[in-house]
Amino acid sequence: MEIFEGKSIYKGTVIGKIFYYTKGQNQVKRERITDVQAEIARFEAARAVAQEQLQALYDKAVIEVGETNAMIFEVHSMLLEDEDYNDSILNIITGEEMNAEYAVATTGDNFSVMFSQMEDEYFRARSADIKDISERLIRVLQNAGNDINLFTEPVILVAEDLAPSETVQLDKSKLLSFVTKYGSSNSHTAILARTMNLPSLIGVEINEKWNGKQAIIDGNEGKIIIEPDEETLSFYQAIVTKESERKELLKNLKGQPNTTKDGKTIQLFANIGNVSDVANVLANDAGGIGLFRSEFLYLEKNDYPTEEEQFQVYKTVAQNMAGKKVVIRTLDIGADKQASYFQLDQEENPAMGYRAVRICLDRVEVFKTQLRALFRASAYGNISIMVPMIISLKEVLEVKRIVAEVKEELRADGIAFKDVELGIMIETPAAVMISDILAKEVDFFSIGTNDLTQYTLAIDRQNPKLDKIYDAHHEAILRMIKMVIENGHSGGCWVGICGELGADTALTETFIQMGIDELSVSPSFVLPVRKAIREATGK
Repeated sequence: MEIFEGKSIYKGTVIGKIFYYTKGQNQVKRERITDVQAEIARFEAARAVAQEQLQALYDKAVIEVGETNAMIFEVHSMLLEDEDYNDSILNIITGEEMNAEYAVATTGDNFSVMFSQMEDEYFRARSADIKDISERLIRVLQNAGNDINLFTEPVILVAEDLAPSETVQLDKSKLLSFVTKYGSSNSHTAILARTMNLPSLIGVEINEKWNGKQAIIDGNEGKIIIEPDEETLSFYQAIVTKESERKELLKNLKGQPNTTKDGKTIQLFANIGNVSDVANVLANDAGGIGLFRSEFLYLEKNDYPTEEEQFQVYKTVAQNMAGKKVVIRTLDIGADKQASYFQLDQEENPAMGYRAVRICLDRVEVFKTQLRALFRASAYGNISIMVPMIISLKEVLEVKRIVAEVKEELRADGIAFKDVELGIMIETPAAVMISDILAKEVDFFSIGTNDLTQYTLAIDRQNPKLDKIYDAHHEAILRMIKMVIENGHSGGCWVGICGELGADTALTETFIQMGIDELSVSPSFVLPVRKAIREATGK
């Protein structure tokens, strides 16, 4: 038995088997072979396995995000059967007598460069797809076991780190916990762990030899126990049972109003990042969706999602929520959320760089494509639109001008849509200080406490060395929240909190007494926050 310390990002206890995920590029060696036919057979077998993986991913994506969004896996499947691609690989194996991994890597590089230089936009987009299928083939050939979805049973996922683009691909039904070496308590992986109610750790000195071993995650004490002895296992099994019993007691709050002891009612919504998360929203009895992070549609693709692809996703969410409010945040790419096809420059300080609404107002056609999809989807439910990273009145007025253009275009095309609420995220000190002015131009404010804390305290929330001084309860933050609520109400806006602080039950009563109208939290926090609301007083 071995015990390793880490930092807990969600409390609780988990017992399960470890799946060690090796991320990044596979190292390919150039090796001469002696049996050409055996090497060809290896390649053909790997190609068959890759096709099976792609079919499984397609089937999963159809269920979770719809047929349109699943098409990428069909494209990859077709590329794996491409005659020129396969001929090039076979030619290197037979003509140069080189190993299949080298043949695939060389062909992948050559074809990727060739496609990227084509004038036709469709073929240029296939460059990234060629890289993707080549890397998949190499993983299978090397039996590397580093496909992020190779596990077939519920596992504790151990990795050096996980990017947002990787976490969105995970089969969430088979995850018990995350354990990573890097990352911070405010990273997107941490937020995902809390969204999914997964006891998880960061800052652990992980070891590839853990793969397949039984482990215990103690999210209360911040430690992982590898191959526990019988006594330790028995002790933690009892804890798991007690935690399950407490969760059952919380379920008694389902269907109960979010009303304080003195009769004040608060809207309690949930944050999501994918269509598949809607089931969790409904299961936890949230009153609506207060934050749908639309950037995940962009992170999981190799090219800009089309209007139709986005429309199908937004429409599905709106229909599934059956008239309950769905607040969809417009594209918030940049900083730690990177998609290669955006071709964003390297920045020394990306958190304060070219991101979110700044990209949207610069690349107006990308923004208008999303807005068209959102307004089209509004005909199928109760959608609101929320714009992130606002710092000025000028930005709000420009957004409203583009929105007016989109609505006029849709009317001209005879496409049905509703007039939706337009709101902004208050996540910069600048927006806080002019919130009295901004309130006159929008329908609602949603306070993004994660970035607001980062910018106010001048602390990079992705830097684990600063976790100890990252104080979300700082008096400056609380004063800012109070100011935004007061200014919003004076200007006719409703005001909510969609950042992680909204789930901090130590502050629930404080927010209610400040006059907050809505709290939007990870689905797993809905019932605990409801409990805190019902135990609070509104004055």
